[in-house]
Formats: sequence, C-alpha cells, structure tokens
Amino acid sequence: MAEQLRLMAVHAHPDDESSKGAATMAKYVAEGVEVLVATCTGGERGSVLNPKLDQPDVWANIAEIRRGEMDAARAILGVEQAWLGFVDSGLPEGDPLPPLPGGCFALQDVEVAAGPLVRLMREFRPHVVTTYDERGGYPHPDHIMCHKISVEAFAAAGDAARYPELGEPWQPLKLYYDIGFSKAKIMALHEAVLATGLESPYQDWLKRWEENPDEQRPEITTRVPCAQYFPVRDDALRAHATQVDPDGFFFRVPMEVQQNAWPTEDFHLARSLVESDLPESDLFAGVRETSHAR
Repeated sequence: MAEQLRLMAVHAHPDDESSKGAATMAKYVAEGVEVLVATCTGGERGSVLNPKLDQPDVWANIAEIRRGEMDAARAILGVEQAWLGFVDSGLPEGDPLPPLPGGCFALQDVEVAAGPLVRLMREFRPHVVTTYDERGGYPHPDHIMCHKISVEAFAAAGDAARYPELGEPWQPLKLYYDIGFSKAKIMALHEAVLATGLESPYQDWLKRWEENPDEQRPEITTRVPCAQYFPVRDDALRAHATQVDPDGFFFRVPMEVQQNAWPTEDFHLARSLVESDLPESDLFAGVRETSHAR
C-alpha cells in the first residue's frame, strides 16, 4: 500500500494559509492527504483590518487573538498547524523605510532560523512543501524570510551532515512557490465580473501592473483544480476576523463567478527530485509513483 502522502505549507503569518493555497489544502485533506501548516510568526505586529474590530482591547490582545483565529481557521481547513516561534517583523512604511525591530523574524540568521523548520520537516516527513517565491509573493520582510528558510530547510532536511541534532534526515521531493494572483488570473476575474454587470474590484491591481510592466513573477507550472473548495477557503479566511473585512475586497466577487472564471489555485514548481510532466494538475505528480512514498 502507498504510504500516507503528506503536504507541508510554510507561511509567514496566521491568515496567510487561508489566503494562499487554502482550497488546495482543503482538497487534499478531503482526499486523505495529511497537511501541516508551518506558521513562522505569531502575527504580533499585524494591522487590524476589520473596522468592526478596530478597538483598543483587540489591539491590546492581538497576539492571543490571532492564535485563536489560527485555531479556528485550522479546524475549518482540516489541517494540522505548528508555530515556528518567531516574532512578526511588521511591514515598514515610509521613505526612507524605518529599521526593522530588533529580534524580529526578518533579522534572524537564515541558517539558524531554518533550524525549527528542519526539525519540523524531519518530524512530519512531507513529500511536498509549498512556500513563497524570492519576492515573498509581495515584498513583506517576513514573506521574504519565509522563502529563505523554506529553501534552506528543503535542502538541509535530507542531509545527515546538516543539523544532525534535529532528528533523522528526511528529504521532501518537491518544492513549490504559491502564485496567488497572476496577471492572467486577475484579467480573467476582472472580465468575468464586468460581464455580470458588477463593478470590478481588480481595476487598481491592473493599473499597478500597467505601471510596472516588467515585474517578473514565476511561471505557473501547476494548476490544481479546487473550485469546489473555494467556500471552505473563504470560511477559513473569515475566521481571521482581525485581518479581513467580511465586506471587503476578498469577498466582493460572487462565488460562482470565481469558480467559473478561474477554477484552480496555481503554483510554480521550484525544485523536484522526481519526474513529472509539465504542466501539472497535482502537487503530488511524480510522487505518487515513487518508491519514496511507499
């Protein structure tokens, strides 16, 4: 019998797992795959983006509240979840940008900061790992650091000579970068919304792309059909009540429009130790057939 397949998704903050690849995770959970979310930070410096919760007592207890929100989202998605224990770096703003706060995640040494993730990979033994690209998906310092430690841990987890104190080696077979919003996806959703006679919430995104036409993003290699799990994704995202406005951007496009216009979540295959034909529709393509997963 094939060994239990396992997927690890490495994210910077609580709520990232629900806005990036959540429907894919829910799909694989429904199919019997074990899924573990590794959350790098507690989101302690995140903003309160829901105006109904922008209150002093919420700000005073934001770390505890965000842990509770993560528990609720985890249960909705049906995944396991582990904290890596780093402190949120915040998103610096201004010109020039202010320095990052001392001790935060983004200021850690990459090899040291990868240690908890290496340990977790060796304990959970994922066949597939997802994370962000070199830009972090967007240039938040924690997202960029998340990328760095994910790449480091993927390379080191299977090497007995590295981090020998952190458990028996285990080599994941595939590393993916999540591609939440490509220009093609935004265009498809934008046009689908306009076709219904509604106002599109994507106009500003398209304008930014026009202003930065040379912005490079990873190629989509893998499109996972998961439209039936978009409602689960949205429920998990709403569980992060401090981080999303239930009347805001993410929920303005009718569900049926989303499911018809772009029924997949998309990824870039960054590294693979197994053979698979591109483009793919399954993160475990090539893994299901290998003896490593038996």
